Amino acid sequence: MDELALLRSGRIELLGMIRGSSNSALLVELAHGPDTAWGVYKPVEGERPLRDFPRGLHRREAAAHVLSELLGWGLVPPTVLREQGPFGAGSVQLFVEHDPREHYFTLQATAPETHDALRRLAVFDVVANNADRKGGHVLRAADGRVQGIDHGLCFGTGHRLRTVVWDFAGEPVPAALLEDLAPLARTVPPELAALLDEPETEALRRRVRHLLEEPVLPLDPTGCRVPWPLL
Repeated sequence: MDELALLRSGRIELLGMIRGSSNSALLVELAHGPDTAWGVYKPVEGERPLRDFPRGLHRREAAAHVLSELLGWGLVPPTVLREQGPFGAGSVQLFVEHDPREHYFTLQATAPETHDALRRLAVFDVVANNADRKGGHVLRAADGRVQGIDHGLCFGTGHRLRTVVWDFAGEPVPAALLEDLAPLARTVPPELAALLDEPETEALRRRVRHLLEEPVLPLDPTGCRVPWPLL
């Protein structure tokens, strides 16, 4: 059974709460016949009210995965929406097996083989308008792939980029990534548009158009556009 099908239809069994999460993030086991996998379930009922983001962060979690797949970048683990779960509607994301001692700062400092993927993640966060890219939201999976998690604070309409990934600031965006992005400047495919509202969809297109016109990763001259805590 493929991963998305298991996430969508597998029976959910709660295993525990993931410590340190600002919103409820629950470790679960998904099972369908002989197929099993761990996942991270984020119910809407566990969200803290925010002034700058409407309720329903689970849709943004799913939208981030859809965007990554549309671009062919493979940066976000498989993520789906579930209308029913132990605590109601929410998102379910495939758990990434990783070494918890590794995160953005260790990869940037000691793993140059990951830098192309980290640069791609920086571009992704500009396009998704990620307001919360902490160092601990960047994992190296057991198979070596760089994976970004925790995308509930993405796709806002105002300029809200807050990230720890500033090491590539001022660098030109690679031409291959611009080529991947170009179709989004014209239209946002329905599978992504369905997860966002119309102003958010239009803002996504504007960010892509801006990046195509000025293909350089942004700078932060203030030094203040970082999330807290950094990990």
